[in-house]
Amino acid sequence: MAKRRLRSSTVVLGGMGLLALTITSCGSEPDRRCADRATRETLPSYECRGGSGGAGGSGGSGGRGSYYYGGSTSSYDGKVQGGSFDKSAVDRGGFGCTRSGGG
Repeated sequence: MAKRRLRSSTVVLGGMGLLALTITSCGSEPDRRCADRATRETLPSYECRGGSGGAGGSGGSGGRGSYYYGGSTSSYDGKVQGGSFDKSAVDRGGFGCTRSGGG
């Protein structure tokens, strides 16, 4: 029986895929969207610009919105759900990741 040999391009592409998976799944920032804290309605991104983020993910004096991390936007009413205005409360998780810090 003849041994099957992998082409070097197959090995390289497989390795690159694994590397990409590792990099993107661990340590990246959670998704964020601009939303009103009181009504949870999604706002245009300029409503959250102008600040450094602050302790609660507030957008500073740039507008009435704050960044909402993780979760999603409801297709029914356009409100954010399943996440948090507190960036540290959102666990990014992923392959090979351990949660550190938190509150």
